Amino acid sequence: MSDHSVLRTSEFDSSVKKYYLVQPIIVLTLTIIGIPFIPLVLLITFFFLDKYLASLECTLTERTLEIKRGIFNRVESTIPLEKITDLQMYQGPIMRMFGLHGFKVETAGQSATATGSLVNMLGIKDTPGFRKAVLDQRDRLAASQGAPASQAPSDQPAADDATALIAEIRDALLRIENKLDQSP
Repeated sequence: MSDHSVLRTSEFDSSVKKYYLVQPIIVLTLTIIGIPFIPLVLLITFFFLDKYLASLECTLTERTLEIKRGIFNRVESTIPLEKITDLQMYQGPIMRMFGLHGFKVETAGQSATATGSLVNMLGIKDTPGFRKAVLDQRDRLAASQGAPASQAPSDQPAADDATALIAEIRDALLRIENKLDQSP
């Protein structure tokens, strides 16, 4: 997807397969009505799960986080590191049972989605380390680029403009107060 050098490629924990098998069983069991559907769900899960897990890929490059997934609908996302605002780690009770973590990638300017995140990945080995690598590379990239050239020169004039505007507002308020004091 990109021509930047790869810094880190994710590997997925084998426990994620167990998680994807156990989670629907627990949900269907809790609903009681879903119990008869457990064999069907297990059959479908066994058939598609290996293909889905084989399709997952998460790669950190010098400038981007590239994510690929999907069996029928193949989704490839390239997220510029400078746009990443948060890499949120999460772990539910069933995930804790299998020692799994997930992370959500949130970016500046993302559209609101049902999950509230742009990308949601589950089961990467050493998720805290992968998250740290992404955030560290994002910080290194920001430091190497420094402040964008368009912002540096315009900071001082913007401050001068703001000061002048505030002074203008103050003078206008003083004139209004004077006119109010002079009126009968």
